[in-house]
Amino acid sequence: MSSGKIGFDNDKYLKMQSEHIRERITHFGDKLYLEFGGKLFDDYHASRVLPGFKPDSKLQMLLQLKDEAEIVIVINAGDIEKNKVRGDLGITYDVDVIRLFNVFTKIGLYVSSVVLTRYEHQPTADAFQSRLEALGVKVYHHYSIKGYPSNLELIMSDDGYGKNDYIETSRKLVVVTAPGPGSGKMATCLSQIYHEHKRGVNAGYAKFETFPIWNLPLRHPVNIAYEAATSDLNDVNMIDPFHLEAYNKTTVNYNRDIEIFPVLNAMFDRILGASPYKSPTDMGVNMAGNCIIDNDAVCEAAKEEIIRRYYTALCGRKKGTSTEAEIYKLELLMKQAGVSADDRNVVAPALEKEKQTGEPAASMELPDGTILTGRTSDLLGACSALLLNALKYFAGLDDKILLMSPHVIEPIQNLKTHHLGNQNPRLHTDETLLALSICATTDENAAKAMEQISKLWGCEVHSTVILSAVDERIFKRLGVNLTCEPKFS
Repeated sequence: MSSGKIGFDNDKYLKMQSEHIRERITHFGDKLYLEFGGKLFDDYHASRVLPGFKPDSKLQMLLQLKDEAEIVIVINAGDIEKNKVRGDLGITYDVDVIRLFNVFTKIGLYVSSVVLTRYEHQPTADAFQSRLEALGVKVYHHYSIKGYPSNLELIMSDDGYGKNDYIETSRKLVVVTAPGPGSGKMATCLSQIYHEHKRGVNAGYAKFETFPIWNLPLRHPVNIAYEAATSDLNDVNMIDPFHLEAYNKTTVNYNRDIEIFPVLNAMFDRILGASPYKSPTDMGVNMAGNCIIDNDAVCEAAKEEIIRRYYTALCGRKKGTSTEAEIYKLELLMKQAGVSADDRNVVAPALEKEKQTGEPAASMELPDGTILTGRTSDLLGACSALLLNALKYFAGLDDKILLMSPHVIEPIQNLKTHHLGNQNPRLHTDETLLALSICATTDENAAKAMEQISKLWGCEVHSTVILSAVDERIFKRLGVNLTCEPKFS
């Protein structure tokens, strides 16, 4: 199913998007709160469904505005309590907040504070706050509001937004971002506009959300893939009824933005006398839909993503991290996109290899459409064998060539089983790559194989068993798109 074609013009996107954001900044007087939805630093979902989109595109745009911009990072205190994990990186939201802070600061962006939303004095949230403050980060609290978002009288009062901490900012552009969806970015922006008005500051709001793409059809695979990515939040893409009424034009938004729009509209009416926006679509500044250069390529990539999300949820159910409702929704989305799990090219070869060998197996689809397999042996796990097979293929080496001598592998196995208490002697992917790098110092073929590692980026892999956390993490770092059968080894 995968074609490996570029479907998105990233250079055009950077130029068009940065110009559009600058234009929006000029619409407001003293300050603009710009909500950055999705991932600001590493939007791997966008790079998967829009092949050609670079994961750090948003960051590159922001660097052009760094002298007039500051960043506020928002995290839901309940997500800290639940140890919510970023699926693409395998780290918890609180750890990601610190990671983001360090990354932004290192490249010269000013992070002014972190906001704990839906704060209820959770012990884990308090501990996290202490950790942030030890790093010199200012922390603010925002609270749940009863009847939100419909109870406007309460929201726009001292017991609503007024109860939230006022976030002290010093620059004209305030970018509000978060580790993931459902963190409270928009509510934080609206709360700030309320507080700024009380202080006599003319503040505006705009939204930069890559998905759903407003000027693609509602049931376009790219927009369906967004629903698949947020199946745990039960987000639903919808025709924007406000935009349709105001302009008689059909655009796509999602339920949470449409739900909150009357609140924002009423707030602007009270603050400015009239709202600058007639619809949730008006609030957005996203230009991604204008930069798609091959619709077939992005459709194909998006369908792949939907299937991958389905397999992830199936494994999540086995691990106890996904619900039946998520799986049911993903099955519906696959039907809407016209795909099934059988459409994933790497699944059948992996299952066939497992059937032949009676042991866990794995398969990989390369950019040229070639399918490789890996089997379990006494020395290597199936995914380790698969990695070596792929590197040999990229290097043009004969499949029968041994890249690593058993004399190198056996001491590692001995260390694992006799000294580190590991029951499984076979090498994981990280151990395999380390052993290969050692062999590369004396073996020309191993050195050639090592030079091919970057070519693994974007390859598709399927394992017939749920992999260890170590193997999953290595594949993510290599940029490999992994799925697994929902069963343990």
